[in-house]
Amino acid sequence: MMCTFSLSCSSRRTRGHLNMAELEPTEAEQTACRVEETRERFRTELLQDSPDKYDSRDVDRLLKDDALVDSYLTWRHFVIDDALKMIDESFQWRKELGLNDLTESSIPRWMFDTGAVFLHGYDKEGNKLFWFKVKLHVKDTKTVVDKKKYVAFWLERYAVREPGMQLTVVFDMCESGLGNIDMDFVKYIINCFKIYYPKFLSKMIIVDMPWIMNAAWKIVKTWLGPEAVSKLKFSSRSEVQTFIDPEYLPLHMGGTDPFKYSYPPLPDEDFLTPVMENGPIVSEDDVESKEGQSEVKETLEASFNSEDSKKSKKVNFLEDSLRSEDGDKGDAAGRTRGVPKPLTTFKGPLLHVSPAEELSFGSKDTEKKCLIILFNVTKNQVAFKVRTTAPEKYRVKPSSSSCEAGASVEILVSLHGGYTASLQDRFLVMAAEMENNGTQDLAQFWKEVPRANIVEHRLRCHVMESAKPPLSPPGDGPPETGANGQQDLSTTLMRVMASNARLEQKLDSCLWVQKVLLGLMVLLLALIVQVLYRDGPPEQGS
Repeated sequence: MMCTFSLSCSSRRTRGHLNMAELEPTEAEQTACRVEETRERFRTELLQDSPDKYDSRDVDRLLKDDALVDSYLTWRHFVIDDALKMIDESFQWRKELGLNDLTESSIPRWMFDTGAVFLHGYDKEGNKLFWFKVKLHVKDTKTVVDKKKYVAFWLERYAVREPGMQLTVVFDMCESGLGNIDMDFVKYIINCFKIYYPKFLSKMIIVDMPWIMNAAWKIVKTWLGPEAVSKLKFSSRSEVQTFIDPEYLPLHMGGTDPFKYSYPPLPDEDFLTPVMENGPIVSEDDVESKEGQSEVKETLEASFNSEDSKKSKKVNFLEDSLRSEDGDKGDAAGRTRGVPKPLTTFKGPLLHVSPAEELSFGSKDTEKKCLIILFNVTKNQVAFKVRTTAPEKYRVKPSSSSCEAGASVEILVSLHGGYTASLQDRFLVMAAEMENNGTQDLAQFWKEVPRANIVEHRLRCHVMESAKPPLSPPGDGPPETGANGQQDLSTTLMRVMASNARLEQKLDSCLWVQKVLLGLMVLLLALIVQVLYRDGPPEQGS
């Protein structure tokens, strides 16, 4: 079916007085046309004859969410026939697994305990890492359905909380063997990114793959297709730092990340709502209470928030938090007095963000506060929000507001109580341009703004040397002072453990070489014996 826009384009071509610029449709118009044509064909070709074929909630999303339709079209190079086939397969899969109703209690507890699959850390491009520890996987036909649900649970959970954000898959194949490889399960994981979650995959890193599995991965490549093959990266333990910084790599890969998977609670590093003095702010998404809201969102919020967040008193974002921020405007200058100004700037399309990459915190009182300065470079008002991975540690003022055209806003980020900053902490600045300056309610604006219109910028934390406790000398004397003597004990231990892991790896290599040499010696001795006795034992004299 030809969309209205196509017809209007055809009619305009008949007018000789129009120039070529007027005849050419914009890219946005072309995309909108394809989206509407895909929806119309979905209704007539797939939905009309089999309305019960899919989950009605998925159908409703497809008919309302332009970004979802566009993701299928983009992944299939805007060939609508291929996009419809992909939608059909993914929607049937979602209904088969009951994905919209899949909760933590739907999956056996032992799967969470193993730590074979989890989300943790970021790659150098800021994409979330989705880890598969292959050595913990054992092929078992009795549990294959639960394993598929388990992977889908993690993917769906991330898709709900961070829509449109890509993932980097890491297959950690250290210490794995043929007994850990399940080709059907690998194919399922690939289909998750190839069919079920289009545009979700940033890259797929296979770390330390045993040479004996080369043949298996040649088969895997045939399943990926041209889009995904280019995203496949094979890496050794020493080369993986090309893609991931050491702070998010485990010790056995030469990293310094002390993270160890544990359950409960599930490790949750997704960006949470900011915090103020009287507890975590409930964002506009959380306070919205529509009838018929999906059960899975409520379950995820209850299951994965930390115990501290559960016990904290929540305030109403629309009333209490805004009222608190209005009251703080008078002493804003007093709060930021003495806080050092950032020296670097990230130049974004809507806002210039200072600092460009990291906030620096220390242990002194003067080092527990940082400034984020936003400068509006557009001609319209820009709304912004600041979120953090550690809401229990930091106070953000203002956490949500707007910035006039050509103006700047200073945001004070301070450590709360006795907390100290960590290299694992992250901040997210979200911004969106407002068309009706001064007339739009912020809470309503964030509910209605399309995801594609939101610009995001991430900031990491830097821990200054003064924040690190001194390392006590082995004697009974006083601890060593000065910048050189103040080393972080945990960092030192991590470096020792990393060195130990590398030494163990070298030792394993030496032992392997020793075994090979021993085997060759045995083989050589066997050949010598065979040559000596080839014609039988020597004859005795008569």
